[in-house]
Amino acid sequence: MRSGKFGLSMGYLAAIVVVGVTVVPLLFVVLGGFRTNGQINTDPAGLPGPWVFDNYAKVLGSSAFWTFLGNSALIAVIATALAVGLGSMAGYALSRYQFKGREAVYTLFTLGLLFPIGVATLPLYLWLRQLGLLESFWGVAIPEAAFSLPVTIVILRPFMHAIPGEIEDAAVLDGATRLGFFWRILLPLSTPALTTVAVLAFVTSWNTYLLPLLVFNDSGHFTLPLGVAMFQSAYSQDTARVLAFTALSAIPALAFFVLAERRIVGGLTGSVKG
Repeated sequence: MRSGKFGLSMGYLAAIVVVGVTVVPLLFVVLGGFRTNGQINTDPAGLPGPWVFDNYAKVLGSSAFWTFLGNSALIAVIATALAVGLGSMAGYALSRYQFKGREAVYTLFTLGLLFPIGVATLPLYLWLRQLGLLESFWGVAIPEAAFSLPVTIVILRPFMHAIPGEIEDAAVLDGATRLGFFWRILLPLSTPALTTVAVLAFVTSWNTYLLPLLVFNDSGHFTLPLGVAMFQSAYSQDTARVLAFTALSAIPALAFFVLAERRIVGGLTGSVKG
């Protein structure tokens, strides 16, 4: 009994520590944007007093911020669509088809989870240059989708495999083709897992720094992570405005993740059961 209470207490303590480590820095950034540089220099950990909205107003009134935001959104949407589309087709084949080497192919995708993007920087840059994809949104979106495919397939395959085969048999008896079953029945039933991989792919693309840095030299093509770095260099003495810019850059991905949290949990649960 005591050991159970002790374990529960340790669990709550660990949760509080995790929340503190993740939420406190975020609050510092958000609240810092409502302060002046003088307030930050006097008391870095203090609360706004008085609250200053000018920093956020200047960032939102900047055309550069909206350009960075639009670039990030476009690339993230393309990368997410490619990752989910190709990943769902690969997951369907690996979960419902029997063919020689199926498990080897799945293992290869699983090993892709261990492959860091930094290792592929040089060959990826040379490949994109040969294809003429430098300074192109596709030059960022396609590699991002490729690096999102392993986790997409690892989540979708067991989820699709757990869907009873009797449903497919009934669909075939009703005249559905394999493609019809995939499009009309399997994909709707896999909505929780599809939502999970879509959110993960979108947030990963949104936060990616190295690939855009590798592909873009024109600041008009920069994504928000690159924009934050450029803004920090240009306004290194204006800490409050830099914090406001950083907070606004994180809000879209954070809001997208929070709104889809329940579906993410449902998709991961289904994948584990599968």
